[in-house]
Amino acid sequence: MSASTTPSTKPALLTLDCLNKRFGGLVVTKDISLSVQEGQIFGIIGPNGAGKSTLFNEISGYIPPDSGRITFDGVDITGRPPHELCKQGIGRTFQIVKPFPSRTVLDNVVVGAFARTSNRNEAIANAEKIVHELGLGRRIGQIAKNLSIVDRKRLELAKALATQPKLLLLDEILAGLTPSEVEEAITLVRTIRDRGVTIVMIEHVMRAVMALCERVLVISYGEKIAEGTPSEVISHPQVISAYLGDDHAA
Repeated sequence: MSASTTPSTKPALLTLDCLNKRFGGLVVTKDISLSVQEGQIFGIIGPNGAGKSTLFNEISGYIPPDSGRITFDGVDITGRPPHELCKQGIGRTFQIVKPFPSRTVLDNVVVGAFARTSNRNEAIANAEKIVHELGLGRRIGQIAKNLSIVDRKRLELAKALATQPKLLLLDEILAGLTPSEVEEAITLVRTIRDRGVTIVMIEHVMRAVMALCERVLVISYGEKIAEGTPSEVISHPQVISAYLGDDHAA
């Protein structure tokens, strides 16, 4: 699908040009290209095993692409390691949240804050602000392993935001949440974008994708099968067949 949309006047913050990655004989991403505009919320959807998280790993430096180019904020960042990309302004969450389990909520977020300062007092002040903004103030001294799933998700997000990203990659941040918690998370994601953070999100909760995303990329077996607005992609026959299913079509 080639979406028919009006070209954006905003500059591209992130561009992927023909990214390819294979593990042995398995092609995980094949000629994936996309452009994310500054200030945008961009969605990536597709069935399990489609290559979505691998794509995030390539963008954030955890694995290098075999070929292709990644450009962020006008700079070629292909193959650069995660710690360099973090300092350049790319933050991310992980599908499986892994806090420092024996440390407090505040301690976890302070670790992220140290990406921007070596001053402990400044890092603590920045972390405290983010903890309260994300609704974790009542948990600030709680040990991370004792948090509920929704608070662990918030902590994962707080850790990423503490690095002060220009671009935030959200990997299924809504998974496991109740409908009311999803609504709260949708509001929170919008708030983060409105503060100047560009967002790319992998998500299976289609209600959130429809509510949040300006553009959506759909991949299956590592290949792009559609890209466009949410309403365009959910009506695309190949997306229905590969991902959404016949119930959606009905």
